[in-house]
Amino acid sequence: MELVVHGFELAGVAVLVLGALGAFVHAALVARHQSATTAYETARRNVGRAILLGLELLIIADIVLTITVDATLDSALALGLIVVVRTFLSFSLEVELEGTLPWRRRSPTSGKEPASSAGAQEGHQPARGAGPR
Repeated sequence: MELVVHGFELAGVAVLVLGALGAFVHAALVARHQSATTAYETARRNVGRAILLGLELLIIADIVLTITVDATLDSALALGLIVVVRTFLSFSLEVELEGTLPWRRRSPTSGKEPASSAGAQEGHQPARGAGPR
């Protein structure tokens, strides 16, 4: 089981390193065609995404380690602290990347409803004979 833990840790570190490198390469390409500000924002957003994914993988490694390998009260408390810190970091990064709190975001479907479904939801029935013949 320790191999699984090391695998998740390695994957987490690889995502962090490769994600950051990929973000910088992508930002350099963006900088050739757009402003430096746009390139910076692109790099920052992509590095943030890599950090979020890397943190998730490292949390998985910590959970597997605590549950299967080192099941003591001390390791469980350490895991709890690690998860709290990493969750706070993930939340902070996500808010910074999205620019708003998660509960203040509009869902992609929360726009104006099509006329055909809006009337049916309000209890309006189409008139008989009003449809195409």
